Amino acid sequence: MGIESIVVFLIVGAIAGWLAGLIVSGFGFGLIGNIVVGIVGAFIAGALFPYLGISIGSGILAAIIHSTIGAVILLVLIRIVKSA
Repeated sequence: MGIESIVVFLIVGAIAGWLAGLIVSGFGFGLIGNIVVGIVGAFIAGALFPYLGISIGSGILAAIIHSTIGAVILLVLIRIVKSA
């Protein structure tokens, strides 16, 4: 994995985490928090979508959408666990 791939990975994670923070909580989590939420969300969606038979496509926009959906799932689960 080259440095360009790592930079794109971090940018996609930051955008996805920021969008998920806006959708679920109404605010972001700072740069590092957004990156972590976006990357974990990408792993969640990457594991869940093939199981459900969902395919979004390829490219950076699809990666952002994919990661955002996974991050929203992560944030909703965290909110449920914290309220319980």
